[in-house]
Amino acid sequence: MRPVDLLIVGAGELVTMAGGPRRGERMKDAAVIPGGALAARDGRIVAVGPEDEVLRTVETGPDTRVIDARGRAVIPGFVDPHTHLCFAGDRAEEFALRLGGATYQEIAARGGGILETVRATRAASQAELVELGLARLDQLALNGTTTVEVKSGYGLSLADELKQLRAIRAMARRHPLTVVPTFMGAHEVPPEYRSRREAYVDLLVEEMLPAVAAEPGLARFADVFTEAGVFSVAESRRILERAKALGFGVKVHADELSDLGGAALAAELGAISAEHLLHASDEALARLAEAGTVAVCLPGTSFCLMNAPYARARRMIELGCTVALGSDYNPGSCPAYAMPFIITLACMHLGLNPSEALAAATINAAAAIGMEAEVGSLEVGKLADVVILSTPTHWHIPYHMGMGVVAKVVKRGRLIVDEGKVRRR
Repeated sequence: MRPVDLLIVGAGELVTMAGGPRRGERMKDAAVIPGGALAARDGRIVAVGPEDEVLRTVETGPDTRVIDARGRAVIPGFVDPHTHLCFAGDRAEEFALRLGGATYQEIAARGGGILETVRATRAASQAELVELGLARLDQLALNGTTTVEVKSGYGLSLADELKQLRAIRAMARRHPLTVVPTFMGAHEVPPEYRSRREAYVDLLVEEMLPAVAAEPGLARFADVFTEAGVFSVAESRRILERAKALGFGVKVHADELSDLGGAALAAELGAISAEHLLHASDEALARLAEAGTVAVCLPGTSFCLMNAPYARARRMIELGCTVALGSDYNPGSCPAYAMPFIITLACMHLGLNPSEALAAATINAAAAIGMEAEVGSLEVGKLADVVILSTPTHWHIPYHMGMGVVAKVVKRGRLIVDEGKVRRR
């Protein structure tokens, strides 16, 4: 038997989230092993269980890194299934407008919102976007995120969307975090197509999607902002059906600002996830549950917009949905990336208890990006993506308002965050 590369001992509790994505009452079961331990070799978990049992079954050597959790909680690395972190510029002025009472729709009507970031991102080089993205990935790592989905959607032209996706691919190659890319050219209609919307949908379907599909590794998923004033249900269906035909998994920004029918469309198309869902009806939510489409709640957006409702996560659970949490990290409606803070919001405003919220931010979030077989729980065979908290239990995450709860982060068996410092190499 070869020695293991990593051994974590001394856990106050080892929160495994074992057994796959959770629905209903099972979301409360965090599969905790009191005093547990974990061992990994070649970046994957080879043993997990009570400490004395793990120590009996693995061999250590001079190169084994042994981490003593010192009575603190050990949990799976957070999975963030919804971000827009590849962008240039900021929208601090827009934030001030919202503080003065302006709504998301009013700011967009003035030419702000997504289009403001489009202008800045189009002006940036690919190299600039990569450096900005790497710094943001460092911040995610410091807050315990080990896997993250990143959408394009601030280019809105063939050249600029490809630039964004290539920047996402480049940052993924240079950073230890697992980065899952999503093409979102259907994030908004660009200014040059405002008077000829159909031509932009034609461009998406006939040129942009095929071009992205032709370049290996650029995107795993395609996403559409299905919303009044953005893309209609009919337009979204056309775009997503073409994406499916080209081999993309599909996602839907659904029913964020109104009950337009985005959630029902996601269920109809067998989308892997429907995201936002602030105004989704019971009927649409039930259809998501039946279709197996993950319901991704983004409470940080409601918090930042101030005048928006929160998604009805408790009702989703009652109806049998697989509920996940994401940050929606973006420069406008949610400039927040810390998953511990998102867990706090989920407990305070979505009605989840800490174990449910952690399930939503780990194993269920992994299911929202098709990664549940690799990440999201601490089980033999999975990637050794582990967070050691600064607290004795995972119930302290929301209690600390998301601040200062992450002590160490292990990615693929390698320590990448140690007491507030990032190690990329």
